[in-house]
Amino acid sequence: MNDAINPVAEPEDAASGEGAAGPQHCGLIAIVGKPNVGKSTLLNALVGQKISITSRKAQTTRHRITGMRTLGATQYVFVDTPGFQTLHANALNKSLNKTVQGAVGDVDLILFVVEAGSFTQADERVLKLLGKGIPTVLLANKLDNVHRRGDIAPWLKSMQEKHEFAEYVPMSAKNPKDVERLFGICEKYLPEQPWFYDEDELTDRSEKFLAGELVREKLFRLTGDELPYTSTVVIDKFEEEPPQKKGQKRLLRIAATIVVERDGHKAMVIGDKGERIKRIGMETRVELEKLADAKVFLELWVKVRSGWADDEARVRSFGYE
Repeated sequence: MNDAINPVAEPEDAASGEGAAGPQHCGLIAIVGKPNVGKSTLLNALVGQKISITSRKAQTTRHRITGMRTLGATQYVFVDTPGFQTLHANALNKSLNKTVQGAVGDVDLILFVVEAGSFTQADERVLKLLGKGIPTVLLANKLDNVHRRGDIAPWLKSMQEKHEFAEYVPMSAKNPKDVERLFGICEKYLPEQPWFYDEDELTDRSEKFLAGELVREKLFRLTGDELPYTSTVVIDKFEEEPPQKKGQKRLLRIAATIVVERDGHKAMVIGDKGERIKRIGMETRVELEKLADAKVFLELWVKVRSGWADDEARVRSFGYE
């Protein structure tokens, strides 16, 4: 089983630092911002495939997720981070914030994502994490939600007073032309050096990790705001079986546990006559089969673990740093 999605043979010229279009450039680009500002949607658009889950519920992303895109002689290595959390000081959120702080300290470029025309106290707290030694681009996302474009100019001027940004980029992560333009902006800040990854790799995360993330995404999407964000997913079994016949796809056998904090939450996840958990499983399986190009057999269970998000040992045991 390969650890990365879509690995390929290393290009012959990778070691020399020479690409088909000249000297290779490569660098790390951190995507940071408050919860629910569109960071994961942006990462997926930049990579060209879904590798980070999205939902309307804040704090969906909980891990540092690396996504790669190689265009011409340049390899962009994007680091998606959890939204910096200030509402709750539990062990889970301390772990998430530590991930954010670690990601912004050792990169070549930072994309600071905010909603176009808006700057809240939560944005301010994230901005304070960013030092002045690393170039930072202000990425004003969700521009399509701004009805009067004339309001953006004075807002951008006010943002200039808050931080010494290298550039200002109003855009929408859902607009392919805006995403393409962003590559050209990022390229200027990446050093000349050999690529870190093979040309066709998209993420350093495993299929096992992706399976757990997809279950969690469907969980939050199908329960809405009723279910606390502290609910999580643990992969208990991930087994791969090779194709039995020529032309068949490999089989992934997966068992996962949805962890909630109360009995009422468990009933909510299961749903009337088990319909909700069946739908969570079905939607996860369909999407994972497409992403992994495999047949998937998925079992889901629900367990109550009260107070787990406040227990540092249990937070670590569930895969958080």
